[in-house]
Amino acid sequence: MTQTPVDQMTFEQAMKELEAVVGQLERGDVALDQSIALYERGAELKKRCEEELKRAEEKVAAITLDASGQPTGTTPVEGM
Repeated sequence: MTQTPVDQMTFEQAMKELEAVVGQLERGDVALDQSIALYERGAELKKRCEEELKRAEEKVAAITLDASGQPTGTTPVEGM
């Protein structure tokens, strides 16, 4: 089976595969060499997810902070 290059995956795709990798490793029923390969793939997937989350955080900050870093257009939510 051909794996999608991690750098071409969406956050959702990377997260789904990472969950599958973790599941396989937790079961502990794979050979050592396969476990190492799964671990390495999992590390790549984790890095991809972290990168995508950072991009999302930057986008949120860009639309919620002004040039001086102060919140813009936010109002307190009643009851919170």
